Amino acid sequence: MGTRLDDFRAHRERMNKRILEIDHLGIKRFFNLDTAAYREGALDGKTKELLGLVASTVLRCNDCIDYHLQQCVESGWKDEELYDALNVGLVVGGSIVIPHLRHAVETIDFVRAEQAGSKSEKGG
Repeated sequence: MGTRLDDFRAHRERMNKRILEIDHLGIKRFFNLDTAAYREGALDGKTKELLGLVASTVLRCNDCIDYHLQQCVESGWKDEELYDALNVGLVVGGSIVIPHLRHAVETIDFVRAEQAGSKSEKGG
């Protein structure tokens, strides 16, 4: 049985594929714009993912929080740095963000547990 994060990944992948099958020009352009926004530029991709996390927190989008947290961890952000960024989102968004902060912390725990399991499987 998978975690909430496994379910999210599977649903996101399945539905993104389905949406792109619609072959709507405007939707495809938006998806491309979203992808391009996180490419290296004046800011590196790692920083852009952290900005995405903060924006997602303020906007209270748990799917976006999960996505950006995965990207942030893969980019090398430490938990303390993620917590600091989440604090910025909390301060900007206010107390209504607290349920999403809970969600984010649980997601960090899931991702770190996966990392630990992956390292132990590889013998390291």
